[in-house]
Amino acid sequence: MPELIPARIVSTGLFTPENTITNEELVASFNAWVEKHNANHPDDPKDPSSAEFIEKASGIKSRYVLDKEGILDIDRMRPKLPKRHNTELSIMAEIGVLAARQAMKNADLQSSDIDAVICAASNMQRAYPAMAVEVQQALEIDGYGFDMNVACASAAFGIQNAVGLLQTGARRVLMVNPEICSSHLNFRDRDAHFIFGDVATAVIVERAEGDPTPDSWDIIDTRLKTLFSNNIRNNFGFLNHTSDELDISDPDTDKLFKQEGRKVFKDVVPMVGALISEHLADNGVSTDNLKRMWLHQANLSMNQFIARKVLGRDATELEAPVVLDEYANTSSAGSIIAFHKHRDGFGVGEVGVISGFGAGYSAGSVIVRKAA
Repeated sequence: MPELIPARIVSTGLFTPENTITNEELVASFNAWVEKHNANHPDDPKDPSSAEFIEKASGIKSRYVLDKEGILDIDRMRPKLPKRHNTELSIMAEIGVLAARQAMKNADLQSSDIDAVICAASNMQRAYPAMAVEVQQALEIDGYGFDMNVACASAAFGIQNAVGLLQTGARRVLMVNPEICSSHLNFRDRDAHFIFGDVATAVIVERAEGDPTPDSWDIIDTRLKTLFSNNIRNNFGFLNHTSDELDISDPDTDKLFKQEGRKVFKDVVPMVGALISEHLADNGVSTDNLKRMWLHQANLSMNQFIARKVLGRDATELEAPVVLDEYANTSSAGSIIAFHKHRDGFGVGEVGVISGFGAGYSAGSVIVRKAA
């Protein structure tokens, strides 16, 4: 087999919406809806929530969203994002472009320096044309683009695919993770209404040829794993058009995000802990030499347990940085936000791991080493 072309992460970008919703604001809206619902449906009462419950259950304190008003309106309880004409840049492409432009600026790269675009996210605004191709056009990148979805692990899978494209001749690949998670969230579901936020991240991967540029990271190895489970799901899709049963206002609908949280925790923690541990061992990386883990930001307890399984002890906040308290769960973008905001303090040659995991089940591990 030919020797693989080495790859590097040379830059990242982050777009953060202006609107925030605190736990207290979210709970006030939810409880007002519960009161109204219970008055109209005394045979099907719903329980109120609290900010304390949310933080204890998840570690989340607030989230960024593209639209705040529509979410907090108890007669709507979903984002209000105006329809754009087909000749206009779509919302999802727009936030992906904003993150991408920041990544390109940070690496002093032009459109002509990039050969391919991957849009890796948990939901796509449409089935076709591909969101990646729209991002490609908006950035005036020559080459090609495609979409991919492996839920919360999409960024790790996207980095692996970017590395693969380098083997076929690409010089640099732009991967974007535009996540409008508030649009697939059921804000009438007490167990889930607080989980997600909106954001977009971008990663640029290039061939590791010549001297490394400032703040570049060698990709030592990648590893992916999937295992089918219905414990995290969203059954909304094009086949719903063929059915007469589609009511996304139902608090118990499976056409929006739905999960069996306890089952997910029980299944995913050992799966991801083992994946990262075995990946590190197979690449000769001792946990004593693992400086940082940029984990998917879904649940604080889940991250703490996974870090403990990998390290054999509790991780410090520096070893496993947390952004979900501010951003909530941003699906595929979470681990990239953590990497983007918390990669200072590394010396050349020091090692960390980026890991995303979630629905599928799906999980990915990317071992990186500070190059310069």
